[in-house]
Amino acid sequence: MIFLSFPDSEPLTSPAELAADHFPGTSEFFERASYGRFTLTPHARTTWTPMPRESSAYAIRRDWDAGKRAEYLRDAVAAADADVDFSRYDVVYLVADPDAPGVDSDATKVVNLDRPLEADGTEIARVVTVFERHPPDRNVLAHETGHVFDLPDLYHRPEDGKGDWDTHVGDWDVMGSQFGLSPDLFAWHKWKLGWLSRAQVTCVQGPASRVVALEPSDAPAGDGGTLGTRLAVVRTGPDSVLAIEARSDAGNNAETCTEGVLVYRVRGGTASGDGPVEVVDAHPRTEACWERSVYPPLADAPLEEGETFTVPGTGVRIEVMDRSGSDVWTVRVTPTGGD
Repeated sequence: MIFLSFPDSEPLTSPAELAADHFPGTSEFFERASYGRFTLTPHARTTWTPMPRESSAYAIRRDWDAGKRAEYLRDAVAAADADVDFSRYDVVYLVADPDAPGVDSDATKVVNLDRPLEADGTEIARVVTVFERHPPDRNVLAHETGHVFDLPDLYHRPEDGKGDWDTHVGDWDVMGSQFGLSPDLFAWHKWKLGWLSRAQVTCVQGPASRVVALEPSDAPAGDGGTLGTRLAVVRTGPDSVLAIEARSDAGNNAETCTEGVLVYRVRGGTASGDGPVEVVDAHPRTEACWERSVYPPLADAPLEEGETFTVPGTGVRIEVMDRSGSDVWTVRVTPTGGD
């Protein structure tokens, strides 16, 4: 984590203060999300790295000119190279002085380079550029670090920049909203990242009903690090599935609005930002937590004990039969055309 200052601004904060904005919080987020199977260890510089040009020279903004962005990255890596051995690190975070006049907090993002930068005998193909205020947006670095792992943006970006950004997944994954009440990663993503194994995933195939006992995907591992079934999947097309998981108020979801069995569509052929994952609203006529939720219509999306719901457009029926005292949800899934 490298902290960049500019000749047109004297920093008002220290690198240690800005590092504390993100760590250990971001590491703790991934420790909980991964059931202790992934550790993000920060190596934060303790001094400012001076950039050669004024902050306004780089025209920093959300939809950044590629040439100006390349200049910024080249200057930053060159400025830090004398003191940083880039070959030692898997992820590079470039943190700009938040009070510099040319810094736009809306420009924080992961930059993927077609032509990697080279330093210390290694290629730098992916950089997290951080332009956050102090203090920063909640969970912002967890969201950006998710992109380092190739997780997509799950929010909906209106064409004119106006309107609601959270219609696809609401509060239910940090890749949708870093402000969500239930920001833990979807179990589908945890499976993709290797934090859930095939043993924790039930694939429902054929026409017959299948009863699945789901442990909440956000609950910590049991004694000895054991995990039961955390995800059920029903294929709905060549590159699409319905994913089914239980959500509780554990771990990263301690501030959740509702608990229950969450259903969402996954489309493998849909690009980041276009709705590759969409939460299915089991209560489309109601909303919840309007004073706290990023998108109240989806805040009460999960099914509760005793409820049955047929997913529109699929015919897949999901019945929540029971929630045990040990917080295991018993769910009957009936695929299309089943009994």
